[in-house]
Amino acid sequence: MDYKQLIIRGISYSQTQSGAYALLLEHEETHIKLPVVIGNFEAQSISLGLEKDIHPPRPLTHDLFTKFIVSANYELVSVIIYQIVDGVFFSNINFKNKITEEELILDARTSDAVAMAVRFDAPIFTTQQVLSEAGILLELEDVSKEEQPFSETVQNEDNLKSLSMEELQKLLDEAVKEEDYDTALEIQEEIKRRKKKID
Repeated sequence: MDYKQLIIRGISYSQTQSGAYALLLEHEETHIKLPVVIGNFEAQSISLGLEKDIHPPRPLTHDLFTKFIVSANYELVSVIIYQIVDGVFFSNINFKNKITEEELILDARTSDAVAMAVRFDAPIFTTQQVLSEAGILLELEDVSKEEQPFSETVQNEDNLKSLSMEELQKLLDEAVKEEDYDTALEIQEEIKRRKKKID
């Protein structure tokens, strides 16, 4: 089957479901976006998987499963979002044993599959049918905002801007220690913006 590769375009608060997030996947060639509604925990896990330099003091469920996979001599080869039924996406995670080359396919929620894929830097694919049924074509005016998964209000952003780099780093360490990953990611984005300005 001719699968279409997707990239993660961003995570934002869901406009349709309270307390949920929207994971935005994109087919690079056609720029068709695939919005997937996910929960808060999965949104955090995906964001932390993307932010390679933030390490929680204790492993999250997806981190634990990742260590188990590696210990069992498997690697995650790809994720395939193969179907959508009544607004629910169905996905498979494809594994391969590095010693025996045995292949293993596990059914998974799309949010979990993506959270695992980012930890292995594995590609995410879908079918043309899923893109046709659930894809949307929209222009993102401000890509940088889409890539800031847990940005809070403008007031909070202003508060962070008033702090020194040393204070931000201290806050970041404290947020990770307290397992407040929403705040940690916010602070991390502010630190990155400042470093880009310096460069």
